[in-house]
Amino acid sequence: MESSAVMTTSIGMKLFMVMVLMLSGNGQFSKGFDTNVSGRPDVLNIGSILTLNSVIGKVAKVAIDAAVEDVNSNPAVLRGTKLNITTLDSNYSGFLGIVEAIRFMETQTMAIIGPQSSVIAHVISHIANELQVPMLSYAATDPTLSSLEYPFFVRTSPNDLFQMAAIAELVEYYGWREVIAIYIDDDFGRNGIIALADQLAARRCRISYKAPFTADATISDIRDVLVQVALTESRILVVHTYPNSGLDVFSVAQSLGMMDSGFVWFATTWLATILDIKNHFASEAFNNIQGVITLRIHTPESQKKRDFISRWTNLTKKVSARSPIGMNTYALYAYDTVWLLAHAIDAFFEKGGNLSFSYYSRLGEMSGGSLHLNSMSIFNGGKLLLDRLLQINMTGVTGMYGFTSDRNLILPACEVINVIGTGLRRIGFWSNYSGLSIAPPETLYTKPPNRSSSNQQLYNVVWPGQTTQKPRGWVFPDNGREMKIGVPNRASFREFVQEVPGADTFKGYCIDVFTAALNLLPYGVPYKLVAYGDGRTNPSGTELVRLITAGVYDAAVGDIAITTNRTRMVDFTQPYIESGLVVVAPVRKSNSNAWAFLRPFTPQMWAVTAIFFLIVGAVVWILEHRMNDEFRGPPRKQVVTILWFSLSTLFFSHRENTVSTLGRVVLVFWLFVVLIINSSYTASLTSILTVQQLFSPIKGIESLISSEDRIGYQLGSFSRDYLIEEVGIHESRLVPLNMPEDYVKALKDGPRNGGVAAVIDERAYIELFLSTQCEFSIVGQEFTKNGWGFAFPRDSPLALDMSTAILKLSESGELQQIHDKWLQRSACSSQSTKLVVDRLQLGSFSGLFFICGLACLLALLVYFILIVRQFLRYHSEPESESSGQSSRSARIQTFLSFVDEKEESVRARSKRRHLEGVSNLSNYENTAENGSSKRYRTEMLSNRSVSFGDLD
Repeated sequence: MESSAVMTTSIGMKLFMVMVLMLSGNGQFSKGFDTNVSGRPDVLNIGSILTLNSVIGKVAKVAIDAAVEDVNSNPAVLRGTKLNITTLDSNYSGFLGIVEAIRFMETQTMAIIGPQSSVIAHVISHIANELQVPMLSYAATDPTLSSLEYPFFVRTSPNDLFQMAAIAELVEYYGWREVIAIYIDDDFGRNGIIALADQLAARRCRISYKAPFTADATISDIRDVLVQVALTESRILVVHTYPNSGLDVFSVAQSLGMMDSGFVWFATTWLATILDIKNHFASEAFNNIQGVITLRIHTPESQKKRDFISRWTNLTKKVSARSPIGMNTYALYAYDTVWLLAHAIDAFFEKGGNLSFSYYSRLGEMSGGSLHLNSMSIFNGGKLLLDRLLQINMTGVTGMYGFTSDRNLILPACEVINVIGTGLRRIGFWSNYSGLSIAPPETLYTKPPNRSSSNQQLYNVVWPGQTTQKPRGWVFPDNGREMKIGVPNRASFREFVQEVPGADTFKGYCIDVFTAALNLLPYGVPYKLVAYGDGRTNPSGTELVRLITAGVYDAAVGDIAITTNRTRMVDFTQPYIESGLVVVAPVRKSNSNAWAFLRPFTPQMWAVTAIFFLIVGAVVWILEHRMNDEFRGPPRKQVVTILWFSLSTLFFSHRENTVSTLGRVVLVFWLFVVLIINSSYTASLTSILTVQQLFSPIKGIESLISSEDRIGYQLGSFSRDYLIEEVGIHESRLVPLNMPEDYVKALKDGPRNGGVAAVIDERAYIELFLSTQCEFSIVGQEFTKNGWGFAFPRDSPLALDMSTAILKLSESGELQQIHDKWLQRSACSSQSTKLVVDRLQLGSFSGLFFICGLACLLALLVYFILIVRQFLRYHSEPESESSGQSSRSARIQTFLSFVDEKEESVRARSKRRHLEGVSNLSNYENTAENGSSKRYRTEMLSNRSVSFGDLD
């Protein structure tokens, strides 16, 4: 906001100077009169403020004159009206620019083209606002000129906001995070850099150092500025200035060795503007800008553009007969600006506008001066003309031409240029629509916008120093200042890090890892280790990290756990050791007893196993009962058979044969379950009886959460906050412990005697602690996954390089060697002991029981369907059919009797009945046949009697 304040003060001083000029006149002037010209006038006065001796001014003058001539020669544009343009030279002077603007206001000017300078535009815009005269500038690119403060200022070329967005995307594309801004210290430079800072911040990048210099800075002044830049860390430099001073910057940079490998230079559009005019740019000066990336405003190829370029040589000969003037993009925009104004004027008159000026009454109170302020008047049609300007849509030599709702040109785009040798190489394009691409933006407008990182593409760049390898983008500041690295001065577990007594150095596991990683970096790192803490109590790692954000330390090295809260403050390297939170509790030896054989299974496991033995036995009995004699007999015998068969499967010694297919399927599944259970039981019981066991009532973090016992933690560790905020343990239950001796005493005393039930600490510390304390052990599982890393400020490039170095240490095995050097301890005397593992739980075998139960259920279902079908097929009750009075209970009893009956008997009875039915049917047929023969013989005898009677 400081820059905004400076800008406002600057504008205020300039306006004050203008008013002093107005009031300082000593002459008299007469009152002005209102004028009103109805219809289309023959001639319209247009003003133009240029800096004729500048790179832009020369080409703009040629382009504007050519455009006026083309407009006046085409009666279809203004329908007989001619443009009369008057050009005044500001001659690099803001003061003269202001005076010239006032002179234009005295001549009832309808619009002003210009000025080139954003500084002059800021001041003149206030005059244009008062007199309502539209001001069209093709070169004043300051982003703040688009604000509501300047309604009559119309920028007819792309806003600097967009080229700053392009530079920010380039920085992000190459993976850099910090840049240095070198800029001219005026409205143009400051406001452009503010826009750059906003665009970088949107991409999590920033300007790490600003290097302004004045417009009249000498070579010596620029050298002083660049010397300070060379002492900074970043090597990504953005130059935003005017052409002449910009070339001086590169000349000084070359002399200071800042154009060598490692540096990255971005120049805004000023460099491409001057490079496009070959004859203006000395060829030997190319040596000062090798590898620089600059931007050029992109104008699509078209027939209009090609026609205008072909005319350019003849146009410039009128101005400079000795050597033609080269053309840049500002010439194209100056040409289109005149055409834009001409179309707007035509639309203005079509809407009924008049060339009408009225007296500015507020000037009546002023007097004197040779400026003839009495002739200054308000353009009554200024607002209408402004509206027409902003609504024009046309196709010019720069392509599609129109304005957005925020009064910026539509579809801004630029070319990304790399300076190589004595020429320019286009490595890609940037557009506000699709970002970076190697295809021209106009070919992408018909496609959906795609700003994904995979879609951003550029060709290879030749960087300063004639290298194609992307520079790292930063170095350690060459200002003699060492990195101040905070190191926790521990009181306990000093194997990790400790201060060497009597020396300003440190040693330990963490320090060795840090120095080994530094040695792998391709550059030197000046640093100084500074102790944090008094060495009597363990310091807080979170507070040490916070001091990095406060600027007290440049980094932190030590046993610093990577936690979520800490990553919000700093960047960590790749973890160099894994260390989550674990629970440590006292353990005691567990001796065997007479009932040790029951310990492998939990009571639930025993109960379910016994139930399944009975269920499987019953299922097999049901499936085998109707067809297997071994599963038949008196009820008492059958019960004994079920029990014996079930238990004998435990040892695979069952003597009963299974006959049915369903019974065999069930038995296969059950024997597999028995095999798994038997093997697990044997292994667990063997471990219980042969390995010395340790027992602890604490089973892990869950046991501590459900109890009310006190818990110990290491003083200064993040574990306290984690247990309170994440686990939900009340603060009153937590006991801070500083030394390993405090751990031993608190654990031995126990919660009943003022001690603790368990200690929660990071695994790295606990493993070192347990190497000498065998009466304690880790219980339960590690319930967090953390690691230790080195802390650096946010977006520090050193954090990334150190992470790469740590990975190399891990891959080479050197990291493990450092670990063994400091943390490998002799084995505990009772290392062969084993903490009692939880009994075999029912959940571990639930899948097996489920599969076996499902097999039993399906077998019973199939069996029931088959038995019902058989009952309906083979069993018949004639008595019931004849009487029709069979009750439901009688049918159920009959069905149960049928189920209990042996299947062979059912089939035999059914077969016997079938044979009896066939026999009865045969007898019936024989009887019927015999009766029919007897009746036939009787009839024959009767017939014979009748015949003999007739004969008589």
